[in-house]
Amino acid sequence: MKKIYFTVTNDLTYDQRMHRICSTLANNGYKVILIGVHKPSSAVLKKELFKQKRIRCFFQKGKWFYREYNIRLLLYMLVKKMDAVCAIDLDTILPCLLISKIKNIPRIYDAHELFTGLKEVITRPHIKKKWEKIEKYSVPKFKHGYAASQGITQEFFKRYSVGYETIRNLPTLKQLGTIQANEKFIIYQGAVNEGRCFEYIVPAMKMIDLPLIVCGDGNFMPQLKTLVRIHQLEDKIKIKGMLSPEELWKISQQATIGISLTEKEGLNQQFALPNRLFDYIQAAVPQITMNLPEYARINKQYEIAVLIDDLSPEHIAKSVNNLLSDTVLYNRLKENCLKARLDLNWQHEEKKLLAFYKSVFDS
Repeated sequence: MKKIYFTVTNDLTYDQRMHRICSTLANNGYKVILIGVHKPSSAVLKKELFKQKRIRCFFQKGKWFYREYNIRLLLYMLVKKMDAVCAIDLDTILPCLLISKIKNIPRIYDAHELFTGLKEVITRPHIKKKWEKIEKYSVPKFKHGYAASQGITQEFFKRYSVGYETIRNLPTLKQLGTIQANEKFIIYQGAVNEGRCFEYIVPAMKMIDLPLIVCGDGNFMPQLKTLVRIHQLEDKIKIKGMLSPEELWKISQQATIGISLTEKEGLNQQFALPNRLFDYIQAAVPQITMNLPEYARINKQYEIAVLIDDLSPEHIAKSVNNLLSDTVLYNRLKENCLKARLDLNWQHEEKKLLAFYKSVFDS
């Protein structure tokens, strides 16, 4: 039985992509260990088919957190027996690279995002330079890898001539419930981070006759709460914070419209295929999202969303209100979601994951 170690910098609780990947591999004869960070707010982990390990750190954020965690991660893995190691994004790639060399085992790179194209990276030139140096040094040394979108895999090939697979972050196909919402509402789910356009969404809500429920957390949460307060929308915008996958699934199915906007600054935004795009489809919820290459590719095939370019509050509000009033369009998008969810699900995508790991150990 091959043993694979996966490394992330979150506390494992809400990382649905990694839970899906690790569960699939564990269900198919691999021994899997997922390593993350223990935080003061961390909830008790649920028992899974794979082993979970949290590493405690003195520092909780910033460069000292990354340095401390990477050292502790390296020391932890140094004494463990493994057959392969997989780094999730750039923030754990260096210890995985070193461990793979010491133990002479395959190393895999799983790029959830184009890390050096994140807004929080590109807007800080000194930080961007450091991450670019790490990427340029490390990624070419990872022969095996996969990314969450076709755009990212193409960019890595362009930069480093590495032929990575595309394994999208698709949700598990689940049965839709019959619970009806008491009232209509818009949902935003996922990371509440810089570049997610809350500066425009919040004022747009003044012109929309529906409440907004925000499910998630991230580095923009303090600013989001301030925006809600400044625009006096405390009764209209409800911030739920992080929810369990079960709670989120229940709320998502009851939503009227999903919203998923992003600024166009940065290559990561151009190439991203965020979870919520597919989560809304899985919940059969029409959405307002961006007219970007990866989104447009999905929408051209399935027509499940209204795509927009203009991020002004007025245009966002107009797009939402038009979708609400155009029952023919709304019902068509909803019906298309019901069809698309049968294709865009993890039960199909996991076949590519299993073929990838078979090829790693067969090579």
